[in-house]
Amino acid sequence: MIVFDRVSFSYGVKPVLQDVSFSIEGSERIAILGESGEGKTTVLRLMLGLQKPDSGAILVDGEDITEKTEGELRRIRLKLGIVFQEGALFDSLDVKENVAFCLREYSRLSEDEIEQKVRGLLAKVGLGHAMNLMPEELSGGMHRRVAIVRSLAASEPRMFLYDEPTSGLDPVNAALICQLIYDLSKDGRGFVIVTHKMVDALKVATRFIFLKMGLVIFDGTREALISTSVPEVIAFLNDLNFDVNASVDGQKQEA
Repeated sequence: MIVFDRVSFSYGVKPVLQDVSFSIEGSERIAILGESGEGKTTVLRLMLGLQKPDSGAILVDGEDITEKTEGELRRIRLKLGIVFQEGALFDSLDVKENVAFCLREYSRLSEDEIEQKVRGLLAKVGLGHAMNLMPEELSGGMHRRVAIVRSLAASEPRMFLYDEPTSGLDPVNAALICQLIYDLSKDGRGFVIVTHKMVDALKVATRFIFLKMGLVIFDGTREALISTSVPEVIAFLNDLNFDVNASVDGQKQEA
């Protein structure tokens, strides 16, 4: 569904990606890993056409998006549900209206139909009781779940893109978000999750892409990641004091 073909991108004179190539099927569960500043979020922005590469091609469903107009990109973006790290809820709207906003923008549903869909989506993520709460009244985990629901409401995405979805969350809420990400992929919709939290990545993903100095230095399965001989990846795992034999609930469920 998504193809990067020799993509390079720089911020001014600073190279971020250098001839990066990979392809992602719509049902795959991908984690993009790496230290801060290695271009992980940039990859998501490029997938959405929010930034354009300096060179190379980016294809979504076979269409090269690098020269698309903003109007053409809007149609393509509806295939991809995006949840950025900050969540970006409207502070002046309650939970119900935050979710309903996207439905009013992107659908022709009546107000009664919007009400029913909002209630159903919020119930799906355990937030049926929170419809009238304001963003400032939400915990970090609740805020992130509302952002995910709003992404669902905007369209029927074929694939989700998550930017550091558990960043800043306590272990309990991080586990809830990981479970939600995993559950939403059970119907065949894949995802790309950008994270520096290895434990969370292993809970949900089955393929791992590691970025370093603008290059893909690892692309493989969990088993390959654990047994890798790539020095930079080993150093990253060691820096995190990561236990490669830790229990991974999501992987167990899949098996």
